[in-house]
Amino acid sequence: MQKTLLRTFAGAVVLVLFVAAAAQALKIEIGKTTVSATAEIGPRVLPAKANAPVTIGNVTRIDSKEGPPSTLKELVFLFDRHGAVDTKGLPVCTPAKLTEATVAQARQRCAGAIVGEGTGRAEVTLPGQPTTKISSPLTIFNAPPQNGRPSLIAHAYEKIPAPKALLVPFSIERIKHGRYGYQVEIAVPPIADGYGAATLAEATIGKTWKRGGETVGYVSAHCVGGRLQVHGSISFTDGSFFPGTLTSPCRVSD
Repeated sequence: MQKTLLRTFAGAVVLVLFVAAAAQALKIEIGKTTVSATAEIGPRVLPAKANAPVTIGNVTRIDSKEGPPSTLKELVFLFDRHGAVDTKGLPVCTPAKLTEATVAQARQRCAGAIVGEGTGRAEVTLPGQPTTKISSPLTIFNAPPQNGRPSLIAHAYEKIPAPKALLVPFSIERIKHGRYGYQVEIAVPPIADGYGAATLAEATIGKTWKRGGETVGYVSAHCVGGRLQVHGSISFTDGSFFPGTLTSPCRVSD
């Protein structure tokens, strides 16, 4: 643990926070690696107590001042406890339906289970070849519960060095940790057989549907203290660790 912390804070560390029009942005520089992230929860006008459907958007960028970017290992997010996740009546998608599926095939097979979409980008350096930039649409599907927890599968499709679907399963855990009530841990699989390094992950999660004549949301929230809050941490295979807290402004509806 101490070794990891020493690696985390080795070299120059620059932390910049600034409030954007709709969300807070975070930029951290440690050594050669720069990580920037934004989080936004909308709409910004929400009830004071009863939950209303919302969407959660996140953009994470990874850059390097020198050489290829560090290889991403894990993302951990803690979400504001003033909300809820609802999957009742929502179709599920299983890994068997997504294995080796292209983006179009995956979205067609499990259209009703889509709860989020986005984009992933990476830099790939194969032996003896110049670095190539690749990208793929990301699709996030509602999956069967795991140990009673709401679960999801993120799907992407890479074509280098060979066509292959990338599946990232993860679940939503209830926690009691101050402002936070939910935790998500995402283990990042090897990209391009281990020759790729992620440079961008952006996604928006949020879906609504009718149940009993009422509009319900996959994610819902209410406004407390003028903000909804997300804490994220990003770890790399070289031991680097980047923590940060982001807030999304909100106000109580009249």
